[in-house]
Amino acid sequence: MDSTPPSSSSSSFNLVSSALGRYIPRGQAAGPDPAASQADPAGNPPEHDLPATGPQEQILGAVNLDRELRVTHRNLDAPVFAGLDAAIGSPFVDLLPQGDVPTVTRRLRQVLETGEAHVARVQRLRRADGSELVVSMSILPAAAPQEGLTVSVIAMARRLHLYAAETAIGTSLDIGETAQSLAESLLAWGDVAAIDLDFAVWTGEGVTERAQGRIRLRRAALVPDRAWPEGYVTLGEDLPSDASRLLAQAIRRADAPQSIVIPDREAIERVLGSPRLVRALVPGERSAGVACVPLVLEGDPPVVLGVAEVWRRADRPFADSELFDLQELVARTSHHVDLARQHQREHTQVLALQRRLLPRSGGGTVQTASVYQPTTPDSAGVGGDWVNSFPLPDGRTALVVGDVVGHGLGAAATMGQLSMEARALLSAGLAPDEVLEHLDETVTLLDDAESGLAAGYSALGSTCCIAVYDPVSHRLALSSAGHLPPILVAPDGDAGPLAIHPHPGLGAEFALREPFGVHTFVAPPGSLLALYTDGLVEDPAVPIDEGIGRLTRAVAAVHPWDALPQAARRVVAEVMPERRRDDVTLLLARLIGYRKGDTATWRLPAREDAAARARALVSALLRQWRTRDGTRDSVLLLVSELVTNAVRHAGGPITVRLIRAGPGLLCEVGDTGNGRPRLGRAGLLDDGGRGLHVVHRLTSRWGVRWTETGKVVWAEVVR
Repeated sequence: MDSTPPSSSSSSFNLVSSALGRYIPRGQAAGPDPAASQADPAGNPPEHDLPATGPQEQILGAVNLDRELRVTHRNLDAPVFAGLDAAIGSPFVDLLPQGDVPTVTRRLRQVLETGEAHVARVQRLRRADGSELVVSMSILPAAAPQEGLTVSVIAMARRLHLYAAETAIGTSLDIGETAQSLAESLLAWGDVAAIDLDFAVWTGEGVTERAQGRIRLRRAALVPDRAWPEGYVTLGEDLPSDASRLLAQAIRRADAPQSIVIPDREAIERVLGSPRLVRALVPGERSAGVACVPLVLEGDPPVVLGVAEVWRRADRPFADSELFDLQELVARTSHHVDLARQHQREHTQVLALQRRLLPRSGGGTVQTASVYQPTTPDSAGVGGDWVNSFPLPDGRTALVVGDVVGHGLGAAATMGQLSMEARALLSAGLAPDEVLEHLDETVTLLDDAESGLAAGYSALGSTCCIAVYDPVSHRLALSSAGHLPPILVAPDGDAGPLAIHPHPGLGAEFALREPFGVHTFVAPPGSLLALYTDGLVEDPAVPIDEGIGRLTRAVAAVHPWDALPQAARRVVAEVMPERRRDDVTLLLARLIGYRKGDTATWRLPAREDAAARARALVSALLRQWRTRDGTRDSVLLLVSELVTNAVRHAGGPITVRLIRAGPGLLCEVGDTGNGRPRLGRAGLLDDGGRGLHVVHRLTSRWGVRWTETGKVVWAEVVR
């Protein structure tokens, strides 16, 4: 050995080097004697230099590096590492093929910065004579107080390489990473490796047998990482249509996918037939031979997912045994590519559903911004968190946040169903607590294997919080099913979570159920409301109250003039746990409301003269607002009919409210009755129900919402 390792028994270098005794004969710790190591005339190594079990087992070595990635210690005494020039003080990257230097350097720097080991990378090392050795390389941080890295290398037999490559390729469900892992493994057989996938595979679509003339290939992986000639197809680019068709035809013989080898540059140019295609497919002047191996999905008939290409220099022709190894590796890993394709399709569907449910606009009385970050970038990490904000037909705004149990397509589908149901029920005029009652029943039904989810997924325990903002009274009506409390920041800066009565999640056991409550809070114009899911504030290292407190302080720091989208992203960046275990969701809503001069409210006794009194009050206000005569006549007739119906069919005081909102006028008449007005087919001589027909003809839309004391009939007239 060229140098003595540090004395610390806990160093990574010592731990790796201690294992070398199993592979290196006793007495070699100080390095072999050059004189005693002379081979006999037949070229065989001296007998005493070989362990009893044979030299093929001497496969483990170790190299220590400083922070500048220079060799400080080494243990490469096994015969298999002969020719690796790892002199003390030399850069470790001198052992690498030139094209691998950027990638490996990034890995080494990453381990130095993070302290997290990088294990079992299939890597080529250059010998002094120009040949290469395939190893499994692991990068370990040096143990304190030592600095730097320990790089362990295991010389890989060809069969071991096949096993290790298949294991590495199957670790990701991302189609790009899967293709990249396959290309890196194939590099052991050549100088350049590329994976070209059918475009349908790349996008996650279903792959079927298709006409060869329509095939479209996209470059999904390319190694090593280096500068490529002009015109060469690089990562993420589509192959020219002629090249895609030629490759598809080349790998199909007798209507079955087969591997082919084009042995030299002359044959390649003859097959491609065009200088443009040569520039697109041949990685460089030194690349003279290529093996094309199809990625085949077994079936009847088999379906080709793409093509793996391995390029070599002219002085290294492919042997039959190497082609067999290439075919075996690609065959073993084709199903991983198809699994990644299926995952890509699910991922696309889940994200499309998430984007569909993102808030658009809260209307002119509320400004909103939202942030959603899944646990992981794949669909396995995309869960059932959702936020939504939408204006209700009667001028109010609904703000909803929910967290469905689980991740993946099942959770996303349930989330979509609950979100759409909540929106429909709120738009129909139901109060937040009534909406939660319906959602509770829905979750219970979905958990019934006979009528819903028989696939092993359960949404029991999902949470939801609904807030409805009235821009006239500046009040929030809020109901929650097991969800964390929203945070309200008043215009004067006073901030804190809203005090709401805790309630079990959706679908709780019957014994735990209790009526959902409605909590009402004053939210003056300029207030800021934050709705969120637990992934934003839950940290295993701190209590949940501390996480909510951090979020409260971050939301309170948002300036009234700050743009909400940037403010929402800043809040998430400040509060989000470093090691989060769940999706992160945040909805910020700046509550503005109507200006005081755009609304008017009157309370009238339920007497026969109520309609005439309401017409007089409304007429005076419409003249003040300078409303057109035609609109004023329609509004007066509308108010008269609604008030008359309230006096006739309900009781108690009547509330009349008029709102000037954008291009329309919103008229509301509230009473203490609980009957639902219905628009039916009135006969020619019928007196009953004609008022609602008048309302229907005069307005662009109308509806009913329920209150704690009765109901409100609202209608909108275009000005």
